[in-house]
Amino acid sequence: MSWDPNPVPRTLRCWRLRRASETALQSSRRAVEDQLKICGHKRDADVFELFLSKKELTEVIDLSRFKKLKYLWLHHNKLHGITFLTRNYCLTELYLNNNAIFEIEGLHYLPSLHILLLHHNELTNIDATVKELKGMLNLKILSLYQNPLCQYNLYRLYIIYHLPGVELLDRNQVTEKERRSMITIFNHKKAHIVQSIAFGGKVDASRDPKSPFKQKPAQRVPSDFAFANNVDKTVFDDPEDAVFVRSMKRSVMTLTSMNWDTVPTREERYLEEEGTEPAQMLTVTLR
Repeated sequence: MSWDPNPVPRTLRCWRLRRASETALQSSRRAVEDQLKICGHKRDADVFELFLSKKELTEVIDLSRFKKLKYLWLHHNKLHGITFLTRNYCLTELYLNNNAIFEIEGLHYLPSLHILLLHHNELTNIDATVKELKGMLNLKILSLYQNPLCQYNLYRLYIIYHLPGVELLDRNQVTEKERRSMITIFNHKKAHIVQSIAFGGKVDASRDPKSPFKQKPAQRVPSDFAFANNVDKTVFDDPEDAVFVRSMKRSVMTLTSMNWDTVPTREERYLEEEGTEPAQMLTVTLR
C-alpha cells in the first residue's frame, strides 16, 4: 500500500480541478443563456442554432435539452473534447475548428451531421478519428487540416477510402482520380475486380492462394512515399503489383480500318478472276 507523505497538496489539487471544472461549466451555462435571450427563445424546442464561438470556453454544458438543434458554432474556443453532444440527433452543421480538441469520442451520436469542421485542433490518432466518423452516412463536408494526424503520408487517401461519402475534404473537392488511387492502394481485391470488368474479363473470386493480392489485402507503401502528384512513383516489392497498378490507369483502344492492300485496282477488277479473295479489314489494338 502506497503512502503519501503529504496528502494535503493532493487534496488541494483535486479541489482546484473540481473548482475549475465548475467554473468552466458556469461560464458555458451563462453563454448559452445569453444566446437564448439574444434570440428571444423561451422554449428549448424553439432552439435551432446556437452561436457559442469566441467565448474562451474550455467545457460546454450538456446540450441534449435542445432536441431540434441543427446548427452549432463552437469555433475559436479552448475545448478539449466534445462529450456534451449525446442526443442532438438533428444536428446537421457543427463548427469546432480552432480549439484544442484531441479526441472526438461522441460524434457517432450525430447521424444527421452534414458539415463538420475540425481543422486547427490537436487530433493525433487517425484510426480513432475515422472510427468515430464512419457511421455518419450523411457527412459530405469535412475539414481536418492543421491537425497532427495530417502528417500521415497517405492521410487524404486514407480518409477518402474509409469515408467514401465525403465530397469536400479540407476545402478541396474529392476527385475521381483520388478515388481510383485509394482503391488501388488500400483495396487490391476490389481493384482486381474493377480491372477485370474494365478489360472484359471474368472475375475469379477464388484466385490462386499464392497470388500477392490474395495474401496482401493492402499494399505496404514505403515510408518516404509522398502524397499527391507522386502517387505514380510508388515502389513495389513485387513487380507484378507494379504491372497491375499501371494497367489500372490504362484503357484499351481498338482501331479498325480497311486494309487497302487487299482492295483490287480498276484494272484488277476488269481482269477479275474467280477465286479472288475479298478485301480484308485491319484491326489494331492499343493499350
